[in-house]
Amino acid sequence: MERQLQFGIPYSETGYITSNLKGEPLNPNYVYNHFSQMIKKSGVRRIRFHDLRHTHATIMLQLGEHPKVVSERLGHSSIEMTMNTYSHVTPDMQQESSNRFERAMRTSLHQ
Repeated sequence: MERQLQFGIPYSETGYITSNLKGEPLNPNYVYNHFSQMIKKSGVRRIRFHDLRHTHATIMLQLGEHPKVVSERLGHSSIEMTMNTYSHVTPDMQQESSNRFERAMRTSLHQ
């Protein structure tokens, strides 16, 4: 909206996370090429743009975010789809859950 007011550019609020100056979706090739250049310049291991989505979901689950919230963020149709895709996170989550339950039981026994 600032650009529209400043430059008189027709702007359409479409809700896209990344958009051009008019609020329209960016060309996927532009996003891919720009991201690839940034990765190359930074010197980090080459990843795909889509890998950022997987990283985000994995970190959210590891932080203990409810799978329903993660599922909705990813636009999955069900929690099952999310958990099947990110099942590699669950062994650690299972151990952490077991540890939390054990601490809770010890606490309740000592009260």
